[in-house]
This record gives sequence, structure tokens and C-alpha cells, in this order.
Amino acid sequence: MFRTMMKGKIHRARVTEANLNYVGSITIDEDILDAVDMLPNEKVQIVNNNNGARFETYIIPGERGSGTVCLNGAAARLVQEGDVVIILTYAMMSEEEVREHKPKVAIMNENNEIVEMLGQEPASTIM
Repeated sequence: MFRTMMKGKIHRARVTEANLNYVGSITIDEDILDAVDMLPNEKVQIVNNNNGARFETYIIPGERGSGTVCLNGAAARLVQEGDVVIILTYAMMSEEEVREHKPKVAIMNENNEIVEMLGQEPASTIM
């Protein structure tokens, strides 16, 4: 049996741009991608904390060190610049892999800088 497990999470990133006139996707600073083990063209789920929208798209790498989190194409209609979003990736894992798996969770500040890296989320729901 395989389970779908959270692989990586960018928690509370700020949308820096919403670009409707683009083919599609989300552009994310490559330094952030490296920290949470996300890759270009990888499928992501995005949760908008401001309006409750939940949607999926794929990653385009953004300029390193820029803090870019830009929603492109149709997804740009689901966010506004300044919205707080959570970006998630998942992976299929065997029962054996699940027991040892530690997701990479980046806690972001208001400037899209990583302030903390977690190997698992705390039991508390408030951060």
C-alpha cells in the first residue's frame, strides 16, 4: 500500500505579484524551493489564508534571493498581492518510507524569508 504524504510546505508566504497575462503556474524564489525540496514543474497545492481558495498548479523557478511568490494565469484571479498563502507538495510513499519520512517545512516572515525550518509540524495549531 502507498500513502500520499506531505513532502514540503512553504508556510505563510506573501504573494508578491498576481500576473493574469501568463500561461499559468506559480513562480517561487529558487532559494525557497531548494530549502523545501520543491522542483520546477512540480505540482503544488496552494491555500490562500485571506479568502479560503484552494487550488493546484505547477512551479516555475524565480530569481534566487528575490522572495518572489507570483501567481500566474488563471490562478492570479484567486489571490491578490499581499495575500498570505501556504504552498504544499505531496509524495506517494510505501509503508516503510512513511515511518521515516520528515517533511521540509519552511516558516516564512512577511518578507518571504525563511525564519525557521521544521522536520514536522508542532502539535499546536497556533504559530
